[in-house]
Amino acid sequence: MVLNALNAGESSIRLQAALAAGTRADPDLLEALVARCAVEPDFFVRDMLTWALTRLPASLTVPRLVAELGSPIAQARSQALHTLSKLGDERAWPAITRSLLRDADDEVARTAWRAAVALAPDGEREGLAVELAAQLGRGDRNVKLSLSRALVALGSEQALQAGLDSDDPAVAAHARATRALLLDPEAGFDAAIAEATRVMALGPDKC
Repeated sequence: MVLNALNAGESSIRLQAALAAGTRADPDLLEALVARCAVEPDFFVRDMLTWALTRLPASLTVPRLVAELGSPIAQARSQALHTLSKLGDERAWPAITRSLLRDADDEVARTAWRAAVALAPDGEREGLAVELAAQLGRGDRNVKLSLSRALVALGSEQALQAGLDSDDPAVAAHARATRALLLDPEAGFDAAIAEATRVMALGPDKC
């Protein structure tokens, strides 16, 4: 039975159960799939769970996933955001709140940035870029890279200006690196960060 298999001890069994759920596309499995997303430790199983959810009617999944964004469990929020980004249904856009974009959990915030970029209507993208740019300098390399990618996808150089003018060296370097990627998407992130840090240390007149 799919419901029992989704909670099996072996990840291979859970993976097959998620595959079966997606193949069946039974709306009665919605709650079980969402619940499993919140606790599933295996990346590949989580990815299959997301696929199974995308197979269900969006009229059912979108409201349920939006409700999950209020969960106290970080993984529940992150997986709901990830699945909403895969669905690409703009009805979910109002649920991508400032609190999610600034979530204290880095993985939730990173997923919220990706979801927001995927779902934001054209008229909201500039404002989203400004909101994301306010977090320049946040986190480790992976967090910074995720934020830069989101900003590059939004394509707003103007949104970076406050970061470029920041007195915080980490913020300014991140903003410079993001601008470099925006102007040349083929540039490597680590190289852009290193160059931006060098410029900040020496001053533009010495470079």
